[in-house]
Amino acid sequence: MAILFLHPDTFSFFFTIFASLVLLSLRHPSAAAVCQAPPVIFNFGDSNSDTGGLVAGLGYPIGLPNGRLFFRRSTGRLSDGRLLIDFLCQSLNTSLLRPYLDSLGRSRFQNGANFAIVGSSTLPKKVPFSLNIQIMQFLNFKSRSLKLASTSNLSKGLFISQDGFRNALYMIDIGQNDIAHSFSKGNSYSQTVMLIPQFNSEIKTGIKKLYDNGGRRFWIHNTGPLGCLPQKLSMAQSKDLDQHGCLASYNSAAKMFNQRLDHMCDELRTELRDTTIIYIDIYDIKYSLIANSNKYGFERPLMACCGYGGSPYNYNVNITCGHRGSNVCDKGSRFVSWDGIHYTETANAIVAMKVISMQYSKPQTPFHFFCRR
Repeated sequence: MAILFLHPDTFSFFFTIFASLVLLSLRHPSAAAVCQAPPVIFNFGDSNSDTGGLVAGLGYPIGLPNGRLFFRRSTGRLSDGRLLIDFLCQSLNTSLLRPYLDSLGRSRFQNGANFAIVGSSTLPKKVPFSLNIQIMQFLNFKSRSLKLASTSNLSKGLFISQDGFRNALYMIDIGQNDIAHSFSKGNSYSQTVMLIPQFNSEIKTGIKKLYDNGGRRFWIHNTGPLGCLPQKLSMAQSKDLDQHGCLASYNSAAKMFNQRLDHMCDELRTELRDTTIIYIDIYDIKYSLIANSNKYGFERPLMACCGYGGSPYNYNVNITCGHRGSNVCDKGSRFVSWDGIHYTETANAIVAMKVISMQYSKPQTPFHFFCRR
């Protein structure tokens, strides 16, 4: 069962989520198992799972109100609190992942490392911090860790061992920026769709590289409904809106990407027979928050909590969240979107609950399956 640490400002709503998780554990008794030996986790992705990499790597300032809820300070996450990956880590009773590029503090990365960076994509593959670069960083990290672990008996237990790398969980959550970049350059829907095989090919290449270096357990997120992001809605030249107010062409491209990603995972299960590859339908989970916003108690599913411009989207590319002139909703407000691109902690908590439910995973696998035995 996932353990959610409640914050007073959102206690009543999080209590509802927590109660749902309790009911979930009763339906699936195995889901309530405690992870006594959490897995080592390595995450690759973009801003949806960046836990501070942009700040650590480039020194880019990300201040309050980001992080105002659970952390009560900015941690480099683009949200008012925790991200999906934070909730998933907490569900396994392991520490939140620290960014690989974080050189300060007490980072020993014993529970893994996060290579995700804001703005990352699969292409171009040689540009920081593309998926290819993130995997190169991981390979360097692995080499150095194993060398340090073997230097002396004093180092044993302080660094990840060969067994730790072999039994680790490798999470990949990337692709949204590839699709977004194509549309932002003025490409049509058909031109964007033609590029999708290249995006998927880079993810497949990355998984195979991790496999060749010992990885056997993979957790793959598809991309969310890009056309429902307030940023895209406010900046799109033509608004081909669906019944819920989202850009139909953007979402159609995202679904095309996801179909190919799902097929790619099927292929890899056949090619790499000694692997566990779980595909997670993040798109359906996130779109349901928009389509059924009243059910979840969200007030304005297509409007950013933090931004500028007011209704309908509260997003202005020149005055983004945290910059002078921007405004922010009250802490007790229930918004899906935090800053026009990323989700609020409340929305992320619901997404996590649904991910853990196994209803959106293929094949259906409890997340605690990856606990070390």
